Amino acid sequence: MWLQKRLTLTPKPRGFHLITVEVLRALPELAGIRVGLAHFLLQHTSASLSLNENADPSVRRDMESHFNRLAPEGADYYEHLDEGADDMPAHIKSGLLGVELTIPIAGGHLALGTWQGLYLGEHRDRAGARTLIVTLQGEASNA
Repeated sequence: MWLQKRLTLTPKPRGFHLITVEVLRALPELAGIRVGLAHFLLQHTSASLSLNENADPSVRRDMESHFNRLAPEGADYYEHLDEGADDMPAHIKSGLLGVELTIPIAGGHLALGTWQGLYLGEHRDRAGARTLIVTLQGEASNA
C-alpha cells in the first residue's frame, strides 16, 4: 500500500524543534502498516529536517549555536542578499542538514531509536508554516 499526505507544520521561531508528536498526530494511517518505509520531504530551502536527540533541550540550543557559527549572518562573501541577512545562512544550513528523511516502519510505528526525534531546523527569523510531504509505503497489518 501507498499513501501520500501533505502536512502543514505550525510556524516555529528560529531554532531546532522536535516535531515528532506533531507529525505522528497527522499520520493515524501509520498504525495500519506492519512493515514499510516513511519518506519525509520538507518543501523548503531555508529550513531543514533531521534526526537527533529527543530528550535534552540543550542539544537543540547547541545545534542552533553551532550552525550560527558555521553559517554566520552578514558574512562579507555572500552574494545572495536580497531576502535579508538570515536568508543565505538559512540556505547553507538547509543544504548541510538536508530536507528529507526515510525511516523504517515496524509494527505501526516509526522505527526510531530510543533517543531519536524528528527535528525541524527553522533557519529564518520570521518564517511561516512549513510544508512536509509524507509518503508511506508498506504492508498492511491485516495483510
